[in-house]
Amino acid sequence: MLNDDGPVLDDPVGRSLGGRHAHLARRLGRAATYLTEVATFSSVSADPDPEDWSDLARLLGPGAFADMFNCPAVPPPSWEPVFSMEGRQMIRPGDGRPGRTGSGSGFGSGSDTDVVELGADSVPEMLDLVARTEPGPFRPRTRELGTYLGVRVDGTLVAMAGERLRPPGWTEISAVCTAPEARGQGHAARLINALTDRIVARGDRPFLHVAEANTGAIALYERLGFKTRRPVTFRGFRTP
Repeated sequence: MLNDDGPVLDDPVGRSLGGRHAHLARRLGRAATYLTEVATFSSVSADPDPEDWSDLARLLGPGAFADMFNCPAVPPPSWEPVFSMEGRQMIRPGDGRPGRTGSGSGFGSGSDTDVVELGADSVPEMLDLVARTEPGPFRPRTRELGTYLGVRVDGTLVAMAGERLRPPGWTEISAVCTAPEARGQGHAARLINALTDRIVARGDRPFLHVAEANTGAIALYERLGFKTRRPVTFRGFRTP
């Protein structure tokens, strides 16, 4: 494991909501969450007290879903557990630049000319692709978190990936997904490479999160040079 990156990556949701995503946040006291149509993630302080949890419950509303991402703090017993899933946080050591992939490395022979930026007019297609592939939470305004790139074949969106959490100095790569009929052609690798180039060019470093059970994705990220920084547990609750 790599543990030399301090508290910034230990609280990526809170550091994003308090920084570059502040314009997409709702806040009350030391609790914060994203606008409903942007993302599900919520945050409390590093040492939450009952008032912090009460503030977050008021922000979200009664009986609402509280996606606490990898927050280590556990809410009061009156909050109903919804899910718990083991995962890992991965970074690319060094300058963050990806290892290039080509026809000889198992990722296909396409080039970055396949890759297009996805704008607001692409949201219906993006939501359809997410519904088919289930890469994780994605809402109508999620693309406002950062740049989203896609691959089109005969005009149809078959793969995409984008930027999600943005704590200081870092940008998370997320929503990596490929339609079943387009898998095995290297689209995911090309998208990750293209996003990493953009992230590094503006002075950030790339990181990502992945479910421990998603061994195929972990293997891909490792082949692209990402290393596990630390294990995480993703948790969701329902407010009282």
